[in-house]
Amino acid sequence: MTEFSANLGFLWAELSLPDAIRAAKRAGFDAVECHWPYDTAPELVSQALAETGLSMLGLNTRRGDVEAGENGLAAIPNREEQARRFIDEAIDYAVKINTPNIHVMAGFASGEAARAVYIENLKYACEAARPHNITIMIEPLNHYDAQGYFLSTTSEAKSVIEDVGHSNLKLMFDCYHVQLMEGDVSHRLEALLPLIAHIQFASVPERAAPDQGELNYRHIFDVIKGLGYSKPLGAEYKPDGPTEPTLSWMKDHR
Repeated sequence: MTEFSANLGFLWAELSLPDAIRAAKRAGFDAVECHWPYDTAPELVSQALAETGLSMLGLNTRRGDVEAGENGLAAIPNREEQARRFIDEAIDYAVKINTPNIHVMAGFASGEAARAVYIENLKYACEAARPHNITIMIEPLNHYDAQGYFLSTTSEAKSVIEDVGHSNLKLMFDCYHVQLMEGDVSHRLEALLPLIAHIQFASVPERAAPDQGELNYRHIFDVIKGLGYSKPLGAEYKPDGPTEPTLSWMKDHR
């Protein structure tokens, strides 16, 4: 049976994080994940996870100055000190709530200087996370939603992972972003499987529930299952209104 994780950055976003965890449990999700949990005390998150029996699969490093349009700092030259504080903060929070994956956000940048900074910050993150058995993830974002983001394709991500050279640096493969930038999702999943720590999905191009749009998720989920990948798949889509009425896909795809 295919298992699913609710991304609480989008699903039940109107609720507090602990209450969103409880809502995900009631809806039948097998796990949860989030974006930036830092305004919620980790003890409250841990309590909700223990109460529901769900695990928190992943969280992101902070974006930086959101009002100024920042979307991560790890690839921004001359911001290394703050980027590493965000990495340390994410690791500390992940340890407290027993989360195995951290997405280190790159930010809006380009060029060789940015790449060099990104690689060094990722090396720092991997070394700091290793004693806690935490995997560091990087994620290509499409240039429609995040124009100018440092990482936009899986080939770029693969090159960065190879250059960092740490076994606990992996790829977060979001089918939505990959389809918009590259297409050929099934073959890319197969080729990149050894590098993948987590898979997310949403309809394309609307970023809505997966029962619409140009991707056939019945086929995609069958491909993933056939590859032997059995971790929960992350529902990271934007519901049009309350979350519950958008969940009929989950019963169909189990």
